[in-house]
Amino acid sequence: MMEVLLSLAVFQLLCFQTDATPVANPHLLHPDEHELILNQGHKDTKGSARDGVYLIRPGGSTIAVFCSMSDGGWTVVQHITMNSSVDFDRTWIDYKQGFGSLTGNHWLGNEHLHTLTSGPLRYKLGIKLVDKDGVTKMGEYDPVLVENEEAQYRLRLGLFVGNALDAMTLDTENYLHDNQRFTTKDRDNDNYYQNCAKLEFQGVAGGGWWYDACAGANLNRRNVIYWQKDCNKEHLCKYAWMMLKPSEQIKVIHSGDCAKDEL
Repeated sequence: MMEVLLSLAVFQLLCFQTDATPVANPHLLHPDEHELILNQGHKDTKGSARDGVYLIRPGGSTIAVFCSMSDGGWTVVQHITMNSSVDFDRTWIDYKQGFGSLTGNHWLGNEHLHTLTSGPLRYKLGIKLVDKDGVTKMGEYDPVLVENEEAQYRLRLGLFVGNALDAMTLDTENYLHDNQRFTTKDRDNDNYYQNCAKLEFQGVAGGGWWYDACAGANLNRRNVIYWQKDCNKEHLCKYAWMMLKPSEQIKVIHSGDCAKDEL
């Protein structure tokens, strides 16, 4: 059983190059970026796999993603720069399908997050933060699951490790983002009497996120990347990334188990 799952892991993460393969998210690729798609054999001068745009095939569909090989082979699902020119104040459909550019600021798409995390592999979520002084902090939630659209792309998170603060599951500011449904400016699923995605700071709305009432973390607010005490209006962060990769822990579903793992 373990050998089968490991084979699935290799197949699902296989990065390949082909001009004939249609991708499900071409809108995240600028015309000149179609020529930048790499295959698994692309190496840098030291023989290591290069950061760049790859094709992966989760759930049978082919999607283009940015792979951060230098960070350990992560699939980037979100990247934002402080005061990004990419607008993260988007609709439900935008967040479902993804927006931006894979080689720059972007959101991969909630439907792709669901497909990746709900398959036969157990995934973990990586968070990478870089502050104004260039100090990098990282953290991981293992496992991670983004439920389907019918469940409003509810986020389910496991245990946290890392040198960043746990801003999603640790209730230090009375906000819990674990087990929350996704909210956008046109679909309010949060626990506040107003729509948290519409609330503004210095004229900039919060953007889509798994709000509680409202946030101890929000990596989609363009003017202030927020992650409790690590990133906020007093301690500015320049960059943030959200990334996925298979967990070292193997998810095994027995025939008598429930269809969905309890996280």
